[in-house]
Amino acid sequence: MTKTLVLLFHPDMARSKTNSALARAAAKIATVEVVHMQAIHSNRLDFIFDGEREAARLLAADRIVLQFPMQWYSTPPLLKAWQDVVLTRMFYVAYDAEGRKLEGTPLIVAATVGNVPDTYRPGGANLFSMDDLFAPLKATANRCGLRWAKPFLVYRADKLTSEELESAADAYGDALSRWIAETPVRKAA
Repeated sequence: MTKTLVLLFHPDMARSKTNSALARAAAKIATVEVVHMQAIHSNRLDFIFDGEREAARLLAADRIVLQFPMQWYSTPPLLKAWQDVVLTRMFYVAYDAEGRKLEGTPLIVAATVGNVPDTYRPGGANLFSMDDLFAPLKATANRCGLRWAKPFLVYRADKLTSEELESAADAYGDALSRWIAETPVRKAA
């Protein structure tokens, strides 16, 4: 059985309706492990001491999901700190022992955003498409040899009705299940 690791980077899960609902939907899938990164790394400097553990967590997974709310057109600070410490360690400090072994791992982003889809386009209120806003993550995935998949997005995340929230969570669970079923895992390094 393969393992899909969902790394959830939300700065305040107690206030999150949408990311909480998505995490619950993901956790219902037998082969998925959801890790609430803020809960275990409330201080971003913890990664300096836990870099080895975080690298081991990634290497134990067959697929990786980065789940987070977009904040000011970017990832939450903890996700950026995680990238800086963990991926730098794996791909610049311990490449042969860690980074090389992560290459080929499938990666998908699951993000929530606050506005409607039409605002995320050239000429829209936010000027850029979500694909453009994800360029740094796509470049990171490319540099690390991770296989980028089309992101799962929930728009109007803080304005969803109960029914829309339930529908979004169901859609996420279905999308993850399909992605897991259709995505071959990396070959052992």
